[in-house]
Amino acid sequence: MAKKITIYTTNTCAYCVMVKKWLTNKGMVYEEVNIDNEPHRQQEALAISGALTVPVTVVTKEDDTKEVVIGFNLARLAPAVA
Repeated sequence: MAKKITIYTTNTCAYCVMVKKWLTNKGMVYEEVNIDNEPHRQQEALAISGALTVPVTVVTKEDDTKEVVIGFNLARLAPAVA
């Protein structure tokens, strides 16, 4: 089970909306980091994902391991939060 979920988003990202809606429908609580509103955190998202795209979803497990899912990828996101 996920201990913490963080999603890096932007204001114009349709896939970000889809990830947030999917997590909300699953009853998952998450922290959103909107890099349009907090541009200083863009480097943080890049360092975590190695990608200049959003959404970047970081799932921290109970054992503090992290799984990073880039984009709206349910094949990776669903098992990451399970």
